[in-house]
Parts: sequence; C-alpha cells; structure tokens
Amino acid sequence: QVQLVESGGGLVQAGGSLRLSCEASARTLSINRMGWYRQAPGKGRELVASINWNGGSTNYAESVRGRFTMSRDIAKNAAYLQMNSLKPEDTAIYYCNVAGLYAGVGRAYWGQGTQVTVSS
Repeated sequence: QVQLVESGGGLVQAGGSLRLSCEASARTLSINRMGWYRQAPGKGRELVASINWNGGSTNYAESVRGRFTMSRDIAKNAAYLQMNSLKPEDTAIYYCNVAGLYAGVGRAYWGQGTQVTVSS
C-alpha cells in the first residue's frame, strides 16, 4: 500500500521561507512524476510544481517561478518544495501527488495535505 507523508507546513511572515517534504512509503513504487498542488479557501486545486522522476526536469506555475524550487531524493522516494519569498497569496493547503506504478497498476496518489499560512 502506498502512503505519502507530508511535512514542513506552518505559519511564516511574508518574505519568509518554508520547505515541504513528501515521502512515499512503498519502496516498490515505481515513480514517474511527483507534484505539489495547493488549494486556497474557496478556490480549486492548482498545480504548483512537478518533477519528472527519471530525468529530474521540473515545471512551475507562473505565480511561483523563481521563488519555489522542487527537488527529489530517489533513494528516499521523497520530493521537496523549497519556498522562498513567500507571499500572503501563497496561503493554502499544499498536497503532494505521486504518479507511478505499484503492484502492476498505474495510478496517482495524494498526500493528506499540509497547511501553509503566510501573514502580511
């Protein structure tokens, strides 16, 4: 069974930094891509950043490009989101998403979400 464990959210002042972590529990999971999504109150879930597992190429939403950096640790089946120069509009619940193959089945998995609050 695949479980995603997220950590690193919290409360920070505008201009500050946070680092989110997401680790997939199943070592036999063959990951294709990991992504970070966020959902602010009253809004839909949006893609913030993603990383191709094999090549390491990354993709960012325009609103976070240049401030956020996504990275991965293949050995740990983990991904990270370094968030710098945070703004109040970054306030949201951040969700980790993993797309991969497990027990012969390809599907996507979601983490439980971690709250990020940026005060002005």
